[in-house]
Order: sequence, then C-alpha cells, then structure tokens
Amino acid sequence: MASHDLTTGASSGLSIETKSIHAGEPRPRPAGAVVMPIYQSSTYEYTGATDYHDVKYIRLNNNPNQLALNAKIAAIENAEAALVAASGMAAISTALLTVLSSGDHLVALDCLYGGTHGFVTKDLPSFGITHTLVNGNSAEAWQAALRPNTKAFYVETLTNPLLQMADLKGIVEFARAHKLVTLIDNTFASPVNFRPAERGFDITLESCTKYLNGHNDIVAGAAAGRADLIEAMKRRLDHLGGTLDPHACFLLHRGLKTLAVRVWHQNESALRIAEFLHKHAAVSKVNYPGLAEHPQHARAAELFHVNLPAQRQRNLPPYQGGAQGGGFGGMISFELHGGLPAAEQFLSRTRLATVAVSLGGVETLVVRPAAAVHSNLSPQERAKTGIADGLIRLSVGLENTDDLLADFEQALAGRAHR
Repeated sequence: MASHDLTTGASSGLSIETKSIHAGEPRPRPAGAVVMPIYQSSTYEYTGATDYHDVKYIRLNNNPNQLALNAKIAAIENAEAALVAASGMAAISTALLTVLSSGDHLVALDCLYGGTHGFVTKDLPSFGITHTLVNGNSAEAWQAALRPNTKAFYVETLTNPLLQMADLKGIVEFARAHKLVTLIDNTFASPVNFRPAERGFDITLESCTKYLNGHNDIVAGAAAGRADLIEAMKRRLDHLGGTLDPHACFLLHRGLKTLAVRVWHQNESALRIAEFLHKHAAVSKVNYPGLAEHPQHARAAELFHVNLPAQRQRNLPPYQGGAQGGGFGGMISFELHGGLPAAEQFLSRTRLATVAVSLGGVETLVVRPAAAVHSNLSPQERAKTGIADGLIRLSVGLENTDDLLADFEQALAGRAHR
C-alpha cells in the first residue's frame, strides 16, 4: 500500500479529490481545528534562522497559511514543490525573472494571454532579455528561433482566448534536447484536466484567481514544478514582494477543496454548450477542444485523459477515473455572423452570464477579448493572432446547463444569418 505524507504533499496514489481536501493540512491540527486557521501575523518569534530567506516573516513566504497551500498545490499538480504568489502575473513574472537574466533569450508562443504578452514584449526588453514568438505547432519555427543564449520556452496549455493547443509533447522534447527550461501557463485547463509536471514541464503556472479558487473573490497565483526552480523563485519573490496575504490564502485553501467537483461539472457543461453553439445558425465559429472539428481535438483528448465515448453518456457522471480522468475545460470562444454588432447585441441580451473579465468561477462570465483582456494589443497584433473584434470568450460556471442553454438561445434570437 502506498504511504501518503499529507503534511508535505507527497501523496502519490491518492485521487485529486482527496488531495485537494487533505494534502498540506498541518498535523496535529492546530487546537484541533478541522479547518486551517488564518494566521494573521506579519512576524514570528525568532528561532535561530541563519539564512535571511528562512526568517519567519510574512513577506518571505513562510507563513503557515502559505506553507500549507504550497504543499497542497504541489500534491494536486504532482510536482516536487509549489509556491503561492499575490497574483497569476506575480507568479508568471517571478518565474521568468528567475530563469532569465540580462543577455538571455526566450522562446514563447505567438498567442499569449494579454498580460503575459505585454510583460514578454514590453517589460522583459528593459531587463536586457530578448524574445521570439513562435507557432506552437511548428518544430521548424522553434529551431529557427533558437539562439546560443536561448534559456527557456514559455507556452500555455490552452491559449487565451482561441483555445489552441500547441504540440506540448514535442516542445518538452525539443526543450530537453537544447537544455531549455520549460514554463507552461495551465490556468485554462487546471490540474484537474492536465498536470504539466507529469509530462515533463519544469514550471507550471496557475492563476489561482481562476479555477483553483473558483469563486471570483480573490487574486492569487502559483507555480509548481522542480524543487530547485521553485526554491529559486521563492528567493526572487521574497525580494519582489508579491506575497499572498493570510486571508487570501485562507480563501484559496477553501476553494481548492472543491476544485475537482467544480471543474468536472464545468467540463461537462461547456461541452454541451459548445455543441449547441456549433450547431446554431447564428454562430459562425466555435473554439473548443472538445469538438471533433477542433484542429487539436485528438491531442487534447490524449493529454487530458478523456474517454471520448464515455464522456457523452449523459446518464453517467461526466468523467470517469478520478485522478486519471479529465475533460476539455470550461472555456469556449466563438464568433457570430454579423461580427462586432452581433457580439455586442449578444452580450447585452444575456441574463445569466455576466459581462466581466476573469474566468473559472462559479458564475458564468462572458467578455469580448478585444475590448478587455487583450485590449493592450494593437489591432494589428490581435488580427495577426486571430482575435477578431467580435470574438466572445465564455467561461462556463456552475449554473444548471439547461438554464444556460435557454439563456443563450434567447440572447441569440434573431441572429440567424447563415
């Protein structure tokens, strides 16, 4: 029988549902409390630490709430170690500034989240770090981008907002062959559907604001992966100051406990909604890896451990297999016949979906990326990456799927122009 060290996160053999509840919890329980308390203290008694980074102080990322989260997230990701941060961008920027220095070169996907794109293209150059953006499915492009000073390859599991899926297996092999550090933003998939550390990625990045917390009430981020890289990140984050405060830690800790059941529902609901949109006469294009028409559908099914025949048996639980099973995620993007005016009409007519940025929470959210999350890209940059002005991004929440379908049907009424 496998042993499970739940206090450190070394809990291989347990399902993700069990890890999300029990991994990282302190033993013995503080004062017998079943729920992790909030340690609202900025400093702690000195116990003889000789290394600055080991002094017990909230900014140094060793508050009990932070440590418990680090262990829980490492277990959920099946990674050696993890580190929480004050936001997803705090985790992303710290990771990049940990593995890259002045004079180094980064290879990254050519379709990135707007905040990441801005940091890579506008901020990293000021640190003397250059970059090349590449097609995630072209080994020839990766080879052409390679330079003697290339140190890392940055990708996203599913790109934001077009839901593309790069050749992740090929990228890991390429990076290993050229001794590059691999970093992957796994926010859209979540560790329920995909755990990059199991596939050889060095650093997994999560915006915990999204699925890991799941309630649209905090901002947080995390990195998980190789212990040496996470320790180096901690030391960099200690100086940058992007620390997650104890109360936000408490909320994220609580949110993580329902991660699996939330994402399984969102997987199933999003698949049904994507199928509905794909068949609707008012819709011109749907981006969702669970559709057979998606160019990387087979790749997503393989990497996300989806049993394609079983997932469509609606009378069964959506995804069988616990820690071994997954789904295609809760994110969809689509375009309507009629372009921007049609998109704006849809957004104004929906009743259950809130027009707002962010994603992964219990509430269904819709947004037009060109006007919000990718507004920092120029029209030319958005056009180059395929982000149309009328593109709508949909984050499926936990509402009843039939209620959402009825709402989208009425919002699309009168838009059938095919």
